[in-house]
Amino acid sequence: MNVKLTMFSADLSSELPLPFADQGVRAGFPSPAQDYMTDSIDLNRVLIRHPATTFYARASGDSMKGCGIDDGDLLVIDKSLDPQDGDIVVAFIDGEFTLKIVRFDDKENCIWLVPANEEYSPIKITEENNFLIWGVLTYNIKRQLKKR
Repeated sequence: MNVKLTMFSADLSSELPLPFADQGVRAGFPSPAQDYMTDSIDLNRVLIRHPATTFYARASGDSMKGCGIDDGDLLVIDKSLDPQDGDIVVAFIDGEFTLKIVRFDDKENCIWLVPANEEYSPIKITEENNFLIWGVLTYNIKRQLKKR
C-alpha cells in the first residue's frame, strides 16, 4: 500500500495555550524539583511558521514507515519551503499525491522520489511526468495512546 493523503488547511483563529515542561521530561529517574510547570505553549505557534501556506494531511499507507511515518499519522506540510535533497515532500505526480523522500540526481539530471520501505521502488521523475513538489513535511504528529 502506498501512502495516500487527506488534506486539511491550518486554522490559527483559535489559541489553546497548554502547560509546558520547558525543562524537559526525564525518561530516566523523575526529578522532584520539577513539580511545577510555569510555562505554556500553543502548538499552532510552534508547528506553523507560515499559516497561509501550511496544511495538515493524514497519512494512509506504509511506504514511509522506515522514516517513522505510519498509517494515520498527522503531517504538517509547508508549501512555502524550497525542498532540499533528502527532505520528505508531498509530491503531485501524474494526477496523484504521494509522500516520499526527494533526491536530486545531478548525474542523471532527474529527480527521484524514494519510499522508506523496501517493498516499494523509487520513482524516477522525467520530463514526461506531470510533476510538482507540493510541499515539504515539517512535522509528523503521532498518536501514542491506543484508541479507547
